[in-house]
Amino acid sequence: MNPSAPASGGPRKPRSKLPQSFWVANTMEIFERLAWYGFFAVSTLYITGSKAEGALGFTSEQRGMLQGVVPFILYLLPVVFGALADRFGYKKTFLLAYTLMVPAYYLLGQFHAFGGFFMAFLFVAVGAAIFKPVVVGTVARTTDETNSSMGFGIFYMMVNVGGFVGPIVAGMVRVRYGWDWVFVASAFWIACNFIWLLVFYKEPTTEATSGEKRSVKQVLAGIVEVLGNGRFFLLIFVILSMLAISGRYISWNQMLVISAIWVGLNIILDIPLRARAKNGTVGSWLMQPLKLGNWKFALYLLILSGFWTSFNQIFLTMPEFIRDYVDTSDMVKTARNWVGDDFANEFAAVNEPFLAGEIHSLAEKYGTSGVVSLGDADSKASRRSLFDFKVRVPEADIRSSLAALPMTKTASGVWSADSSAAKTLAHMWAEKYRQVNPEYIINIDAGAIVVFQVLVSFLIGFFPPLSVMVVGILVSAVGIGMSAWLSTGWLVTLAITIFAFGEMIASPKSQEYVGRIAPQQKVAMYMGFYFWTIALGNIFGGRLSGELYGSLARDQGRPDLMWMIFGGLALLTAVILVLYDRLILKKGTPE
Repeated sequence: MNPSAPASGGPRKPRSKLPQSFWVANTMEIFERLAWYGFFAVSTLYITGSKAEGALGFTSEQRGMLQGVVPFILYLLPVVFGALADRFGYKKTFLLAYTLMVPAYYLLGQFHAFGGFFMAFLFVAVGAAIFKPVVVGTVARTTDETNSSMGFGIFYMMVNVGGFVGPIVAGMVRVRYGWDWVFVASAFWIACNFIWLLVFYKEPTTEATSGEKRSVKQVLAGIVEVLGNGRFFLLIFVILSMLAISGRYISWNQMLVISAIWVGLNIILDIPLRARAKNGTVGSWLMQPLKLGNWKFALYLLILSGFWTSFNQIFLTMPEFIRDYVDTSDMVKTARNWVGDDFANEFAAVNEPFLAGEIHSLAEKYGTSGVVSLGDADSKASRRSLFDFKVRVPEADIRSSLAALPMTKTASGVWSADSSAAKTLAHMWAEKYRQVNPEYIINIDAGAIVVFQVLVSFLIGFFPPLSVMVVGILVSAVGIGMSAWLSTGWLVTLAITIFAFGEMIASPKSQEYVGRIAPQQKVAMYMGFYFWTIALGNIFGGRLSGELYGSLARDQGRPDLMWMIFGGLALLTAVILVLYDRLILKKGTPE
């Protein structure tokens, strides 16, 4: 029986009223998303941007590692923290999460080497991992079968309120004041959540408020029971750990060999352990045969990770793609014609002092003889460096403008560009070639969800979750695959909008599905397992994003192939989900 279907033969129950804790949880979700997307929506630009503009200057491959591994860990941990939250209470868990995240977000802006930034990012991930299952668990516990579709739809809309506003604020802050203030803003948003939590939040009915509380050992045992026993959990954990470190510390081939050996050893060890178990001998958890638990639920999570792998490209790959390959001057022209120059200049803001500094650096780099002279390769490299400063200058203009830039010889014998002329050229290029912030364009996804999510949730509320998810994934595949043939701002905006409708259809239903089938006392834990699909989507998506962008888009100039791969992955996920529904579930539930 489908978990969201009404009881056959009876009248449909009226929707229940949503309580105060539901709305407080949604408010805290908005502020947490303000912080997360205020950073994450611009993280691609920060990680790969020029050091001259205050960014890190890492490669696309390093960016893929950071954005894959750290969010992977973020979405693995909620299963543990969700179970502990059921045991110790949601309010205490929220407090712990905010106490970690406030300093962690600030520290993100203080480290500029790979290792230091990775550790700061990891602390943000741990705090977010504590927060996530508890806020979703609150929504699940404060809704029932009559209002869950609407409740999760409202929640998903609130997620995107924060997801929409956060990047706008971050975009304005990074252009006007520099990257450091982006992280200060994120820390501030998290600090605001202490107010809503301490003043308005009421603990929902959980194990922590009951008379029967489990020990921590029992809680952890309950976690592994969902997948199987302790040995099976260890088997999966080691393989996932190999996925997390491969590509930087070990090669992909080494990861496959090590994982295959690890699985083989476990299978061989299982032979005597199963014979021993038949004789009634029970050893420690390490000496028990492998036991697979709720395999249908685990398979559902694995399949759904394909959707999240494709989904993540909107935030991981799209900003870099827009910066490097999309000409957004059509959007700037529309803004000028419809709203005016002031709005257009803000919508596509350029930090002219930063740009003048880059022009000065280019002139000194290529003007060693007193006249700036660039070859074809130099022009391409210079044009690419200017993308970080949000101007798309033709190579011919770069060559002619820099060649005309006055140069003077310093006392030390070094040729230096005239600073006043560099500022004048920066202003001219900003007025003529300015581009829209990439984070504003990908923000169309969140904006569309804010406007249409409740309506979409209402329309799909009475349809089977798996069928709805398949439709949503197919729509998202169309949106993300379209990017292969698009190179202008408005067309990319259209593709992101189509993707957003697919997300509106698929994502809330996938969360609702888990929330409805979970045992009542283990809702947060099961929602924690739901985040494993996103964990896998991040490790696969992050690694694929970095490697495919580096090899196909950057090195071969073929971003179209990259987008076709991502769109095809979403399409394949939809097909497998249909087969899962028909061949595995047979119209049942994954219990």
